[in-house]
Amino acid sequence: MATYIANRLLLAIPLVLGITLITFSFISVAPGDPVMAMINPEEEMSAANLERLKEELGLNKPIMVRYAIWLGQLARGNFGYSYHTGEPVLRRIAVRLPATLELMGFALVASSVLGIGLGVLAALKQYTIWDYLLTLFALFSISIPSFFLALLALYVFALKLGWFPTFGMRSVAFDAPPALLDNLHHLVLPGVILSLDLTAGLTRYMRSGMLEVLGQEYVTTARAKGLKETSVVVGHALRNALLPVITIVTLRLPILFGGTVIIETMFQWPGMGRMAIQAISQRDYPVLMGLTFIAAVLVLFSNLTADILYAVADPRIRQGEG
Repeated sequence: MATYIANRLLLAIPLVLGITLITFSFISVAPGDPVMAMINPEEEMSAANLERLKEELGLNKPIMVRYAIWLGQLARGNFGYSYHTGEPVLRRIAVRLPATLELMGFALVASSVLGIGLGVLAALKQYTIWDYLLTLFALFSISIPSFFLALLALYVFALKLGWFPTFGMRSVAFDAPPALLDNLHHLVLPGVILSLDLTAGLTRYMRSGMLEVLGQEYVTTARAKGLKETSVVVGHALRNALLPVITIVTLRLPILFGGTVIIETMFQWPGMGRMAIQAISQRDYPVLMGLTFIAAVLVLFSNLTADILYAVADPRIRQGEG
């Protein structure tokens, strides 16, 4: 297993470099000028000053030269410097990363627990009212765009009912509850909206997997031996039905990262997704490259995690690898 992981990590290096090169090339030829995005449109600036700013930022160099400079900065542990603020990109990302990880972690845990639990319930209650209701919930969650669900949740649960705050990740009032409770209060609504799509998908996959496994001979044999239904479902059926779910959960990590762009913007959550929208509007290319690099690493990490969890869940994989 250690050799396999080492080989995958070595293979990830050229993949990440290829992704960053393609992204850097597309960003460089995209419409828009970072210099024009930095200056006040109401102020006039001479062509000489514009060229001077481009030269200071290195925008007048060929694409490959700029990419080589960016790689050199990456090798030194930095992602370059923001065009808009002049700060190191790594510092800006480090400030926003905890908020995004908190939102993604909540959504991943909530969706995994709910999706697996609801999927098992739907399989055990096949063709009952519970099965039909859960199927309707899954279809509804998958079909409705997340931005519309966010608007609906803000209107109903924040504005009308007042159960949750409308924006941010903590209150500024003097009589605010303790920091942890206040943070959880702000986290619930955006976290649930972000997790709905993954919860719905897991529910459907888990239902199909459980129905397939429950019809296997070894499950019938376990029941014939007089084992309790709980032991049959959890100890025999659920473990084998989890294999395809592992792929769904781990490979959804990059999709969750992309979903934070919408959710963080809607709920004014101070994470990397909101920073990505700001960087796009400001043509802040170094920040976009830093976020792209993190997204690429996250995709490769998700694939590697899926392979490792497969081996943990199914001993046959470990034996075959040996």
